[in-house]
Amino acid sequence: MSALECRALSNAWKQALMRFLNDLTEARDADFFYPHPFTEDALESIIHTARRDLYYLLCEGSSVAGYGMLRGWDEGYEIPSLGIAIHPAARNAGLGRTLMHFLHGAARRRGASKVRLKVRPQNTRALKLYQDLGYVFGPEEGGYLVGFLQLSHSYSARGAEIPMSS
Repeated sequence: MSALECRALSNAWKQALMRFLNDLTEARDADFFYPHPFTEDALESIIHTARRDLYYLLCEGSSVAGYGMLRGWDEGYEIPSLGIAIHPAARNAGLGRTLMHFLHGAARRRGASKVRLKVRPQNTRALKLYQDLGYVFGPEEGGYLVGFLQLSHSYSARGAEIPMSS
């Protein structure tokens, strides 16, 4: 089995991500995760226009096991929106939690005080994960629950608190 790695979305990974997105569509998961059109043009646009927004792939060898993002900064929002999807064949192995922790760390490194996400109430597995991670949800809005997670302004490295600079 290949090593698990987080990689920034790039042209080199565009085709692997397209295969991942096609697999999500075939599994009917686009009902729960559809942050942008699942097309090569949309990915090309993200790769070439994202400035502060972050798009990451959780990779095993040459395959994409997960896709995660923090976006909204490029549009001027202070609180980024987080989104993730895990490949149907890679679920129930803790990869969703792993990718969430990675994205929380990336948001903290960018100086975010909190992150937000949207989830359909019917997506019970994702909702449970988010609640377990500490997300607080308000009332349903347009068919989605909107959750927020307060982030600390420091992170721990071997037990030492390290202040974050802007």
